[in-house]
Amino acid sequence: MATEIERKFLACSDHWKTLADSTSLFKQAYLNSTPERTVRVRITDKQAYITIKSINAGIRRQEFEYAIPVEDAEQLLLLCETPPLEKIRHTIRHGHHLWEVDEFLGINQGLVLAEIELLSEDEQFSMPSWLGMEVSADPRYFNSYLSNHPYTSW
Repeated sequence: MATEIERKFLACSDHWKTLADSTSLFKQAYLNSTPERTVRVRITDKQAYITIKSINAGIRRQEFEYAIPVEDAEQLLLLCETPPLEKIRHTIRHGHHLWEVDEFLGINQGLVLAEIELLSEDEQFSMPSWLGMEVSADPRYFNSYLSNHPYTSW
């Protein structure tokens, strides 16, 4: 069984922009976005994925992700509940961990979230100075929620 253990933070400054190792444009939408499970279609660069995630149990949940043809993903996006979210993902190595910083575009513009995936719920990590408030437990910051309740309308 695939498990994702993830913590999520707001960015409190733009300093992270000077540290990014790589940048990719993401387009994603949801075939299902109920709290019990989400089914996401994502296209990034020239790759595409379908991902199924279970309900969160704290910062842990089941996650199953599979590569699919880009052409299939483009057709699946047309079947999704809402138009795709768009964001630029920046990766930053800090200490022994890789951070993913998502800079949202379009209807979620202005939102910047930083995520770290951990091996255990109590794993220690070094917090970069550009991190703000932790929002791991706040469902408003789940991408599936943002697709139905844009950040710009809060």
